[in-house]
Amino acid sequence: MRRRQFLGVVGGVAAWPVVARAQQPAMPVIGFLNGGSRKGYEPWANAFLEGLKEAGYVAGQNAAVEYRWAEGLYDQLPTLAADLVRRQVTVIAGTSTPAALAAKAATNAIPIVFTTSGDPVQLGLVSSLSRPEGNVTGATQLNVEVAPKRLELLRDMIPSATTFALLVNPKGPAAESHVRHLEAAARTLGLKLQILRASTESDLEVVFSTLRQLQIRGLVVGSADPFFTSHREQLAALALRYRIPAAYQYREFAAAGGLMSYGGSITDTYRLAGIYAGRILKGEKPAALPVQQTTKVELILNLRTAKSLGLTFPLSLLGRADEVIE
Repeated sequence: MRRRQFLGVVGGVAAWPVVARAQQPAMPVIGFLNGGSRKGYEPWANAFLEGLKEAGYVAGQNAAVEYRWAEGLYDQLPTLAADLVRRQVTVIAGTSTPAALAAKAATNAIPIVFTTSGDPVQLGLVSSLSRPEGNVTGATQLNVEVAPKRLELLRDMIPSATTFALLVNPKGPAAESHVRHLEAAARTLGLKLQILRASTESDLEVVFSTLRQLQIRGLVVGSADPFFTSHREQLAALALRYRIPAAYQYREFAAAGGLMSYGGSITDTYRLAGIYAGRILKGEKPAALPVQQTTKVELILNLRTAKSLGLTFPLSLLGRADEVIE
């Protein structure tokens, strides 16, 4: 064989893998958008990946995930969402209410899967839970709706108290809804409710100093806001330092040292969102996927924190707890 012919054959063989790679379909990309921080939300980002795996997709193998974290700066979310749209990701996971709303405002073409603690219809994410329509669906814990129960549980823990406080992030889209729910619950229980607001780490220090000055006996930490969730360890530490019994929404707050938590499972919500993202990658339409609601509501009590605060959980609460941290 002539040298020129040989080189041509070798070149042709060497080119086959390149041609084969070019013919392979591009790996689908999921844009993961969140209002909190990577560190604060790592357990739930992993739960999302687990759900994705249940649907047949493994990040890095047959799907890619691009993360965008707002670090509590919600005004950055529209820019982050627009960047994912510009990159033409296959689906956007708008995890956390602020992120979900930003994603919906950014596109009506790319499928969106959300997680939220509020009512998706009231928030304007979907027109109906059973028939979402459009390009948006997802999962909710409905933690805003069970928030009054947290106030009631805290009252049962401190029956002599008549004034409590509610902490909300004024920048959160569900903040005012949360305030209305808790104020109505306080009136029903014959309690006074002081509304306090925080959206930065320095605000949190001011809030707890104010609680001491006002001699408020108990605190309900507001809706499942990404800022609070990302700072759950700081919140638990401040409550302990200022000796303020506090009730939170997720188990992870109690695990971080909070007194108690009551609410839907955020882990389950993210897993469900991951499953939906995988089903959309397979070709299903968001409009055909009803919004899922987590049915698991957990009461978690932290005995160690109660002891540090000089409190004792009533037997009625201990008997109802899903988990007691000792």
